[in-house]
Amino acid sequence: MGRSGGEPNLLSSGQQCSLLICMTCPALPISCTDVNDLVGEIRRAEPLITASRSDLVRRLIQRLQEKLRQHSDHTFYLFKLLRAHILPLTNVALNKSGSRFITGSYDRTCKVWHSLSGTPLHTLRGHGNVVYAIAFNNPYGDKIATGSFDKTCKLWSVETGTCYHTFRGHTAEIMCLSFNPQSTLVATGGVDTTAKLWDIQSGEEVLTLTGHSAELVSLSFNTSGDRIVSGSLDYTVVIWDTLTGRKVYTLIGHCAEISSAVFNWDCSMVVTGSVDRTSMLWDATNGKCLAVLTGHSDGIMQSCFDCTGKLVATASADGTARIFSAVTRKCITKLEGHEGAILQISFNPQGNRVLTGSSDKTARIWDAQTGQCLQVLEGHKDEIFSCAFNYKGNMIVTGSRDHTCRIWR
Repeated sequence: MGRSGGEPNLLSSGQQCSLLICMTCPALPISCTDVNDLVGEIRRAEPLITASRSDLVRRLIQRLQEKLRQHSDHTFYLFKLLRAHILPLTNVALNKSGSRFITGSYDRTCKVWHSLSGTPLHTLRGHGNVVYAIAFNNPYGDKIATGSFDKTCKLWSVETGTCYHTFRGHTAEIMCLSFNPQSTLVATGGVDTTAKLWDIQSGEEVLTLTGHSAELVSLSFNTSGDRIVSGSLDYTVVIWDTLTGRKVYTLIGHCAEISSAVFNWDCSMVVTGSVDRTSMLWDATNGKCLAVLTGHSDGIMQSCFDCTGKLVATASADGTARIFSAVTRKCITKLEGHEGAILQISFNPQGNRVLTGSSDKTARIWDAQTGQCLQVLEGHKDEIFSCAFNYKGNMIVTGSRDHTCRIWR
């Protein structure tokens, strides 16, 4: 736990890491845990937390409890309806603070929006085909990458809308992209079966990752940026070394196309989703399969971890979502209520709410522990393919094939 709100930084990095691990133990939700009991457990489990540090640990836990309780009972209302593009949207993405969000579209542009007012700030023009993949360089949020069916990726300034670089080298459409957390590299993956790493400062290609036999649909860096995981329609997932470009592990086990592949928060695990109706948990340190998460009757459209890496959410074309424990590998609850395929799923930053977007034209907010549907966000005229919480968890952006996006607050 680092400096925050003027709190003295009295714990070493090792103590901070140990404290965080203890505090994210899945035994009880920390928001309702007795603080003194938890401090005692932490001290018994971790000798680095001495008696002289107990008061600081207690204050840190209380602040974390306050943070986790924020917006738990928040009811969202439609704040803005934005007729964003003249053709259907392809994606929406928020910066970390939630002050800006971006939309990509079949109209070959990406737009930058002010979240609090709903006003457009920039229209990023220059691509010659569909703008399919978009991302901020979070946590910094001062740059945007756009990947297009025109086989290029462009890097833009959030502040001015200026294009810094156009990355050329793919021989087919770009389907996915990702910044490393250090904001020094952007990775792109395409129909040409390769991923490429680009230097943000120079605009030069750093590496080409070759080995997949079908198009790439998912790219995700680990926290340190020295590994990237790619998911492909060739049924496999690969963990790569970003310094050398070599394959570290090939994760083989799915029997159909991959839909998603991401690391958990400490990068010890990877969760993958597949059209074969399963998600799989993998040990990222040795490439071995830890568990096969089953129960869906149709393909998995997306899988993700919560912020602690203790929970896994899966969204399926069968119209349901499921929450699994990454520790026990058991299904905790089933989210039922959508009348069409669930296309996207994510946890709020506090980890107690789940957001789903569906082809039934609605988004839904769920209690992550009980599976209760807390709210239905209605109004879109076509499927919702993209939706996201802001970092505080008190704002949602939804993007739809109806050419619009909506801000919910």
